[in-house]
Parts: sequence; structure tokens; C-alpha cells
Amino acid sequence: MPNPIAFLALAVFPVVVVALYGRLRADRALIWALMLGYLFLPEYPAVFDLPLMPPLNKHNIPALMAFMVALWRYGYDGPILPQSMLGKVLLLLFVFSPIATVLTNEEPVFFGQVGVEGHNLKHALALPIEQFLLIVPFLMARQHLAGGGSQKEILWATMIGGLVYSLLMLIEIRLSPQLNLWVYGYYQHLFGQSLRAGGYRPVVFLYHGLWVAFFTMTAVVSAYALWRYEKGPRFKLLLAALYLTAILVLAKSLGSLLFMLMLVPMVVLLSSKAQLRVAIVIGSIALAYPILKGADLIPQDRLLAQAAAIDPQRAGSLEFRFDNENTLLERAYQKPTFGWGSFGRNHILDPVNGNILTVTDGRWIIVIGVYGWVGFIAEFGLLLLPLLLLGRELAMAGNREVSPYVGPLSLLLAINALDMIPNATLTPLTWMLVGALTGYAEKLRAERLKLTKYNATLKWQSVM
Repeated sequence: MPNPIAFLALAVFPVVVVALYGRLRADRALIWALMLGYLFLPEYPAVFDLPLMPPLNKHNIPALMAFMVALWRYGYDGPILPQSMLGKVLLLLFVFSPIATVLTNEEPVFFGQVGVEGHNLKHALALPIEQFLLIVPFLMARQHLAGGGSQKEILWATMIGGLVYSLLMLIEIRLSPQLNLWVYGYYQHLFGQSLRAGGYRPVVFLYHGLWVAFFTMTAVVSAYALWRYEKGPRFKLLLAALYLTAILVLAKSLGSLLFMLMLVPMVVLLSSKAQLRVAIVIGSIALAYPILKGADLIPQDRLLAQAAAIDPQRAGSLEFRFDNENTLLERAYQKPTFGWGSFGRNHILDPVNGNILTVTDGRWIIVIGVYGWVGFIAEFGLLLLPLLLLGRELAMAGNREVSPYVGPLSLLLAINALDMIPNATLTPLTWMLVGALTGYAEKLRAERLKLTKYNATLKWQSVM
């Protein structure tokens, strides 16, 4: 169980957010509030569980406090909803569709002798609040991180965060994952999953070693992006990128390593517009997989055969994942529109002892099981919306200059969406990227419409 230090860290962090906003610009304060909270606050079960409220934890306390402080200091400039009609619909569905989930899941569910409670009206209040807290980083970033300068700040913060975290990772690579136990009094995941290739995968203060490796990968890509586009100490940036690459190798995560090998050449060699086009393709794959899986169009046997030819152990892991996905999808088809809701109702339970028999790894299968296909479309639609908006604006922009950082950030967002097929790596930093890129796309659109109106005025005046 968490010790008092864990709850003290959560309770004191709002003071840290206030201090950040007192010393830094609004964009930097927001970035660092989300970054520091994500990297250093304790994971579940360290939460404040208040009546009629969703649990307050490391993922929503920093964002909620940043929202309150920014609202007090700066107000909210402009509408809270996205400009596009599609964005408005997706956001409203994301926040309020859980009400329909509650109303269609009031009855208890039984597995033999074991029953799972149904939802009631208090959940119709709590779940939309939980969804709103989840989306606060998106709303904040859309307002405060829409400029190219803020995009660069995100890359700098990610690289610096990776450099600082690497020191803690090296401790755990040598001594085994112990920092969360030493500081907060508990181990946040199964220790056996940290054993890999005769050594240890670092976990530090995140949920799992895979999360640490994925964040390190984003730091590597950010460092190479800054090395390419910055005019300052490029040699130091290259050294930082190479060092973080070595740390990622030591993190022992094949998936994140493959992502790095895929993205770094694109960031270094391709133009920003070409990077965005690739990001749209990657995002489309992330969206297509659950749809194809639901239609039973994924060639599972062929994929398992190819995996077995490379590594029989990984083939067994892939088969286990496929089996659980199939079981959970069959469960989800019983309530396909709005899902089963919370309390593990989307799982299969042992009819005697009530233990959960299924494993939900990918974010997509979690969302479909809990909130149905409506919830999935709302969440993944919002995640990939900025890529579509940016693609439209760049297609209509002609030779208009755009921020060079939009390409690397779009790639990081797309690869995060792709990683949510096998994992549930949806974090406040993900929503921050979504908001920053959505805000920038809306800014490009406003500039384009203003230019179009100006040109039309000039043409009219020339005719007159």
C-alpha cells in the first residue's frame, strides 16, 4: 500500500503548479506541470477517492490545477470546444456518452455465483467528470500551446525530462526496479514483468516498464528533432540524442526500439510536410486495426507463424494477446454501442472466486469494452483529429511556411496511437500533443481564411 509520502506528494503538487505559473510563461508552466506530474507522482493505488467524484490521481491533479490557475491568471481566450464541427461532436461524445453507458448498465451482471454491481445515477455524474478531467490537458494545450514556439518547448521539455529520468533508469537497470518502493512504499506492477534478457527493465515512477521505454523513445525523437532544426548547440543536442538512444536500448523494450528506428530517420531526413503525411498513414493504421479486428479481417494465423519463425516465446505472447482480444470482443458485442461500463463488467470473471480471467492490454479494447464503439470513435477520433486538420491545412496552404516542429510532434502522436493497439499508453502527455496540434491547425485555418478574405477584398477593389 502507498505510504504517507505518496499521498503527501499528490496533495502538495498543486503548490508546485502554482509556483510554476508564478515563475514561467503560460506555455512552459503547462508543459512542465504535466511533465513533472506524469514522471514523478505515484501511480495507482495512490489516489484521493472523494464521494461523487472520480479518483484524483497523478494523471488529473496536475492538469486540473493548471486549468484552475491559468483560468484565474489569464482567463480562457476563445471557445472551449474545437472549431471544427467534427471536433465538437467528438469532444461532446467523449465527455457525455458515458451517461448512456450508465443508463444501459443499471442491472448487475452475474458469472455463476459471482455478481458485479450495476451502475446508478451517481455514476452518471462521476463518469462524465472523469472524462472531462482526462481531456483537460487537451483543452489547455489547444489554447496555450498552439504556436510553433510552444511546439519547440514541448520537444525541449521531453528531451530534458528524458535526460533526468535516464539517471533514475540507470539505477534501476543496475539494482532492479525499487525507486517507487523506496519512495512511495509499494511496487506499482508485477515485478516479474521487469525481468528481461537477463537484466531489469526500469519502471521508476510510471505504471510499467513499457511506459518508461515509450517515454524514452519520445525523448530520443525529440532530441534528434531539435538537433536537426535548432540553430544553437547542435553538437550537444547530438550527444544528448545518442546518449538517450543508448538508454533506450538498455530499457529492453523491443517495441519502443522499433518505433525509434522507424521515426528517427524520418525526423532527420524528411520534410515537415512529408513527416505529417507519414503520421497520417500511421494514425490510419492505428484506427483501422480495431475496425478490422472487429470484422475478423486480421490474419492472425499468418502473423503468429511469422512471429514463431522469429521468436517462439514472443509468438506465444502474441497468441495470448489475440486470444484475450477475441474473448473481450465477443463480450463487447453483447453491448456494442455504449459498452459495459466500469467495475470490470467488460471482463470475464471466474464463476466461483470472482477473479478476472481476461487481460486487457490495448487501450482500444479497454475503451470498446467499457464505453462501446461510440466511446472508441470519440476517443480515437479526437486523438487523430489534429492529423486530419493539419493535413487539410497543409494541402490548402500551397507554399505557405509552417512550423518545422509540427512534423516530429505529429509522428510522436501517431506512433502513440499505434502503440495503443498492444498497450494502454494514453497519458496526459498524449492529450497535450493532441491539443497543441489541434490548436496549431486551427491557427493555420484562421490565417488561411484571413488571407483569402484579404485577397478577395483586393480583387473587389481592383474591379471597382
